[in-house]
Amino acid sequence: MSNIKENAALSSILASVVITLGKGAAGFATGSLALISDAAHSLLDVAATTMTWLAIRAAAKPADDVHHYGHGKVESIAALAETGLLFLLSGAVAIEGIRRLWQDTTTLSIHWSAIAVLLGSIAIDAWRWWTLNRVAKETRSEALAADALHFSSDLINSVLVLLAFGAAALGFPEADALVAVGVALFIGIAGFRLARRTLDTLLDAAPAGSAIAIHDKITALAGVVAVEDVRVRQSGSDVFIEVAIAVARSMPLDRLAILKDSMTSEIQNSFPEARVTITATPRALDEETILERVLLIAAKRRVPVHHVTVQNLTDRLSVSLDLEVDGHTSLGDAHATASQLEHAIREELGPETEVETHIEPLVVSSLMGKDTDEATKSQVTQSLTLHARASGTISDVHSVRVRETGHGLVVNYHCRVEPHLDVTSVHEAVDRLEHGVKNDIPNILRIVSHTEPVRSAQS
Repeated sequence: MSNIKENAALSSILASVVITLGKGAAGFATGSLALISDAAHSLLDVAATTMTWLAIRAAAKPADDVHHYGHGKVESIAALAETGLLFLLSGAVAIEGIRRLWQDTTTLSIHWSAIAVLLGSIAIDAWRWWTLNRVAKETRSEALAADALHFSSDLINSVLVLLAFGAAALGFPEADALVAVGVALFIGIAGFRLARRTLDTLLDAAPAGSAIAIHDKITALAGVVAVEDVRVRQSGSDVFIEVAIAVARSMPLDRLAILKDSMTSEIQNSFPEARVTITATPRALDEETILERVLLIAAKRRVPVHHVTVQNLTDRLSVSLDLEVDGHTSLGDAHATASQLEHAIREELGPETEVETHIEPLVVSSLMGKDTDEATKSQVTQSLTLHARASGTISDVHSVRVRETGHGLVVNYHCRVEPHLDVTSVHEAVDRLEHGVKNDIPNILRIVSHTEPVRSAQS
């Protein structure tokens, strides 16, 4: 992209030199102040486009240890320097035009060569304006946009000078000075517009309406609790967008990463190559239940818990839970872990909260094992089937798998129950079945059941 910008700036320098030489020669040959001022404007374009080329080269340097946001503002500094030259030129031309009108010393000699120069200048200006404007939009280059503005003003100036020639031919030679003053005003207005835009960039002004548009886009995304801040700044062709949001503190990190990716995509739909930084602050939501808050505290401390029971008593809140620790951990260390967890829960729910922890050994989750022999598998299957029949609730025991480990047998099986039964009743029935099987076969370490609804006749 930087090569495209540099090539456009170099071709602008060449075009500005050709136009300046042609207009200067024709202006002095005809004595036209309007044409001379137009040539001076084109001479300014030579300086401006040269600064643009140098600025683009400097702005293309990557960010470093000193310039964390890159060197894009070099383009804005160059544009500001161009603005100063524009104001200086417009003032000088306006003063000379007013002096000629006041003293009535206008003499104008029109040559067809001057008209030819103006027509050629108009064609070159139109070509350069169209090319620079297109490249500036594609690359979002502030410096090239300023160059396009210069060439568009040259185009209008040249048209006005032609009108001055036409008026002089009709017997109104003072039109030349009037057009020169008009050209000066036009240059001044163009300079003001460029200065305002450049100062906005240097002062980190956000593009009009950008913050509101970004705010509306990300507010609508699921998972965003609130948009706390949106900051947009431009540096050359780069747009830096910083967004601060609030999310539920219970949101998993992988879900937060997906949310940030979605936000970045939404923003880059409007600002295709924006550099987006998103900061997420966890927030406790009013709809969080006590259970969710307790589980979140345990998860942050990386302590496995289960069987959390919450009781709302008359004068206080009571929380009890099972805490799993490594079976080889000493009781002293385990009690310290439990005390720290209880303290964290009281900090969250209030110091008057009653917290009780039941310490139990952590179930080993990774075991070396192998399929057991058929006799053992058959014995386990028969026991499962017998206790399922006795339960009056569980049926169709199937997919039985029995594995031998260094700690005992691990049994996995599937079964079916009526789909209208509630989960609590099913869980109690399965628990009774498993206790019965463990009584039959004591060396079973764990039984994992997968309960399915009874199939209907249609299925």
